[in-house]
Amino acid sequence: MRRLVVLALIGLAAQLVDGSLGMAYGVTSSSLLLMYGIAPAVVSASVHMAEVVTTAASGVSHLRFKNVDKQVVLRLILPGSIGAFLGACFLGSIPGNLIKPYISFFLLLLGFYVIYRFLIFKQTAATKQNISGKQLLPLGFIAGFMDSTGGGGWGPIATPVLLTSNSMEPRKVIGSVDTSEFAVAVSSTLGFLITLGWTEINIQWVLALMIGGIIAAPIAAWLVRIIPTKLLGVLVGGIIIITNIRTLLGTMNISHTASIYTYLCLSLLWLAAIVNVVIKLRKGNMNSISLGE
Repeated sequence: MRRLVVLALIGLAAQLVDGSLGMAYGVTSSSLLLMYGIAPAVVSASVHMAEVVTTAASGVSHLRFKNVDKQVVLRLILPGSIGAFLGACFLGSIPGNLIKPYISFFLLLLGFYVIYRFLIFKQTAATKQNISGKQLLPLGFIAGFMDSTGGGGWGPIATPVLLTSNSMEPRKVIGSVDTSEFAVAVSSTLGFLITLGWTEINIQWVLALMIGGIIAAPIAAWLVRIIPTKLLGVLVGGIIIITNIRTLLGTMNISHTASIYTYLCLSLLWLAAIVNVVIKLRKGNMNSISLGE
């Protein structure tokens, strides 16, 4: 019962992140589940099975609010589904202890990227130039493959690439990526069921993740109005980094003293990033007040 409550809280936290940022459900939940001691393939399978429900709800919501470019969604679905299926089959056929440090390293890099994405990256005005299918095919395949093998990555990889293309409005980028993720989650789940079978996947864990996500969905919609997106992104990126560095240090047999210094350095850098965002937000608010006067 205690583990189910923890899993529900993980699902809740991950959905709070995803609902507020438009990405990082898989990265956040996978990082926390790996830290909890669950095998990488089982982690990714559980997360993607839960995402079948959460992404369906997210996609319907985005369609209702007209945040979706249907042409982009259709072009992402096929390569994304193929990449996700192959990634699931690949991960499911590898021993958990062997692949775990590599998955943690991938998630660690995504954590740094999430901080970079919300701390430094600036989105310029969108143009009316359309994204070609030749660009979407490799993007969908790579994002789908990495999403399955890493337990997350569809949003963190696909969303920034589409944003930097300047060919779509940010709201349509997020809506299109979230909507197409349903097909990715389904394909990934099928791949894991073929390689792992039902016996390796605990349905209670999946339901716990789903329940947490469902509870968090309306809270995330409210939370995004309270906490600035940049601040939330930096906070989440730091959590992802700290949780995955713990796994990496454990597998590398780093000394206790060296581990403490590593945690200290990363924590100080994370704190500096948070302070930097807060200062920028305050300056922005002061400028807005001055202009208003």
